[in-house]
Amino acid sequence: MTDASTTLPKTNSSPWPSRPFHRQYLMRQANNLFDFFAAPSLNPKGGFFELDDDGKALNPANAVRQVHGTTRMVHCFAIGSLIGRPGSDEMVDHGMHYLWNKHRDTRHGGYVWGVDDHGVTDGSKQAYGHAFVLLAASSAKLVGHPLADKVLADVTEVIEHRFWDDTVGAVREEFGNDWSQITSYRGQNSNMHLTEALMAAYEATGEKAYLSKAERIAELIIAKHAVPLGYRVAEHFDENWVLDKEYVGSEMFRPSGTTPGHWLEWARLLMQLWILGDKRLSWMPDAARNLFRQSIELGWDAQHGGFFYTLDWDNKPVLREKLWWPVSEAIGAAAFLSAYDREDYFQIWYRKLWDYAENHVIDHERGGWLSELSEDLKPKSRLFTGKPDIYHALQACLIPLYPATGSLTAAIISTDHTVKQYQ
Repeated sequence: MTDASTTLPKTNSSPWPSRPFHRQYLMRQANNLFDFFAAPSLNPKGGFFELDDDGKALNPANAVRQVHGTTRMVHCFAIGSLIGRPGSDEMVDHGMHYLWNKHRDTRHGGYVWGVDDHGVTDGSKQAYGHAFVLLAASSAKLVGHPLADKVLADVTEVIEHRFWDDTVGAVREEFGNDWSQITSYRGQNSNMHLTEALMAAYEATGEKAYLSKAERIAELIIAKHAVPLGYRVAEHFDENWVLDKEYVGSEMFRPSGTTPGHWLEWARLLMQLWILGDKRLSWMPDAARNLFRQSIELGWDAQHGGFFYTLDWDNKPVLREKLWWPVSEAIGAAAFLSAYDREDYFQIWYRKLWDYAENHVIDHERGGWLSELSEDLKPKSRLFTGKPDIYHALQACLIPLYPATGSLTAAIISTDHTVKQYQ
């Protein structure tokens, strides 16, 4: 199969996710990720370590725990519990207690961004971090953790009363520790991850208010802004949600220009949202298909492979590094789109993406996935140090194994017939 392939041969056309060997491959890769991250990440003083390329703790003497790192680990090991990975429940418990007892601000409310062994290192309240608190609490609820309902109720109230702007249907970005305003900046990244978390909360609770918020965010970020921009997702806005094309921020969380990996992430989220909304919002599947195609057309490096990290508004690569998470999100998006669109295009790209991950991103020698490659696919560490987290890669491995009906956690539960069989 070449880059020019537009159709699959009849002799090799069945979807990979339906093939027994591919399914075994995916579960093996997921288990390898659990093996790499589980024991080395566990910080005996609470929370989790970030890991270097060899799987050893970064700054073991006094590691900073950022709230998105704590909560992603809770979410991923809740997934581990749902699929039957031994040891996962203790990881969820470890993370949930650290989240509730250390990240939660008992004085002002909300969840602080950074904590170390001595206390708070960054007391800011970030919408991005609170989105992952909601995701972790929703996933923890599905595995029956005793703190889940408490955290879910708490973070829902914080999002509703501190972050949510009902006049536009999105969240404000960040506040100081005492909820004083830090900036008037508005960003899509935090809203995108909140969309993911809101869907998970809806599936965990059945409360439609979560789903309604997710739909409003999608309307603002994608229908109002990305579609008129030729299915390119705008990242940065002022307080009135006017696009700021000149914005320059953190290259990790707020890179300038536009980020094709987020187009891919939105492609999957829109399909999930369409399905959970009883397929009534007909614009979503078309937008998802176009976001995926544009990410390939403009973001994929046809010479070396991999997605450029960022593009400018003339569609030229700016940050030419190839990160692990865009290809992870592309795999999940391709799996979802293939489930509803029988055009060979999405299956072809699903295979190409796994070819690329297998040959360049998965670290077969040391474990985990390489977080950053140069333009010509050599390992480097300019933007990221070590192997930051399990979250993106794990979902890439597991999403294709389960029905494309919503969040991964709910899909796992829906296909678990073991309990029913023996009742």
